[in-house]
Amino acid sequence: MTSLLLWLLPLFFSGTGVSGMPTPVVQWLDPKEYDFGEIGHNRPVTVKFSFRNISDSPIILQTVRTTCGCTAANWTETPVPAGEKGEVRIEYDAYQQGDFDKKIKVFFDKQRKPETLRIFGTVISD
Repeated sequence: MTSLLLWLLPLFFSGTGVSGMPTPVVQWLDPKEYDFGEIGHNRPVTVKFSFRNISDSPIILQTVRTTCGCTAANWTETPVPAGEKGEVRIEYDAYQQGDFDKKIKVFFDKQRKPETLRIFGTVISD
């Protein structure tokens, strides 16, 4: 029984750090939150979030999920080699006045848990 446990433990902890938490494959080069402040009504705004692949092999940014149709995403679609940079561009269509706070989920092929980005601000009338 003990030998079986010793054999299974490395499988359980593979892909995790010492604490048992998943090892990240990216390092964000920009803050993961962006405050647009006050923006004009019907004036779309864009922000870029850059990351670096900190794993030992190429990674693929599989998809980016936004929470509503008012937020669109574009991202690096080619594999990102180890040590290289990629980016996620988020555009917010400011058609509704008032405060907004949106979360964006970024999914990488070698990381189980998605990364979360956030944008917020206030749309004001011109």
